[in-house]
Amino acid sequence: MKTEDYNYYLPESLIAQTPTEPRDHSRMLVYHYISKKIEHRHFYDLPEYLKPADVLVVNQTKVLPARLYGIKDESGIPVELLLLKRVDKDRWETLVRPGRRLKPGATVTFGAGKLKAEIEKSTPSGERIVKFIYDGVFEAVLDELGEMPLPPYIHEKLADKGRYQTVYAKEEGSAAAPTAGLHFTNELISKIRSAGNDIVPITLHVGLGTFRPVSEANLEDHVMHTEWYHVTEDAAERINAAHKNGGRLFSVGTTSVRTLETLADDSGTVPPGSGDTSIFIYPGVRLKATDCLITNFHLPESTLLMLVSALIGREEALSVYKTAVEEKYRFFSFGDACLFLND
Repeated sequence: MKTEDYNYYLPESLIAQTPTEPRDHSRMLVYHYISKKIEHRHFYDLPEYLKPADVLVVNQTKVLPARLYGIKDESGIPVELLLLKRVDKDRWETLVRPGRRLKPGATVTFGAGKLKAEIEKSTPSGERIVKFIYDGVFEAVLDELGEMPLPPYIHEKLADKGRYQTVYAKEEGSAAAPTAGLHFTNELISKIRSAGNDIVPITLHVGLGTFRPVSEANLEDHVMHTEWYHVTEDAAERINAAHKNGGRLFSVGTTSVRTLETLADDSGTVPPGSGDTSIFIYPGVRLKATDCLITNFHLPESTLLMLVSALIGREEALSVYKTAVEEKYRFFSFGDACLFLND
């Protein structure tokens, strides 16, 4: 399979720069992937598509204010660090800029000395392992000095840090938001639960590799990034109860899909578990647990578009995206939603 087969035309004007307010007033394209029917709705209409035993699975990861701007001690040049993954208590895997100036042994100061970083070593893929030095609690220092790591296609400054978090974010550790969940409000969640539908939290800490286009010409040659996940025993029981009771599993976001499909057996049963996953889902890979998918519109030639294609088919996915462009839906992280429904 060719990576270029997942390209599509997208005017730059359709890349959302700011989030919709209120959150659940985003538009929502509904694609019934059995009947091939398309509807144009809003996210607050979601409860209309839920049947009594259906369950929503949401990723409760919380985005760290992971972008830090500082000064290299030896030269005074401005530098940028982006935290990707915690190695241990005070050591992190990071992206650094400019990379050629931040070699092992270099030190960086942030916030007039409130935080310092020592570059310890480079990884084979070009990241840096960094040790942080600070007084107090690291998360508090980071919250004061760090900025939200918005994707590079968003050029507007984010006025409210909380707008790049889901309302149910709980477990800190992500370098990017699970953006399908940004459309939920507490009021919409209450409405869904009041109707008898369960909302089950799981965790997958999102890495920036999620948003990177595939660089290999053949998509089977692509090596996926690794992300940490956790599904509790209680969550697994509630997820499996949905299928036993004849309900459908709605994965909220591709990160929820990747977590469920990492753990699911051939019957679709999801056991509890935690660890690192590098699962790559593309056409030909059977989804065993996920029935319906709530997601945003994704980058051309991205693994996320390939995941959508695994659920509904490549030609169908590209046809839906063509319709979304024609109807001027808003794309990517702060964009509109898409509901893929198997009824």
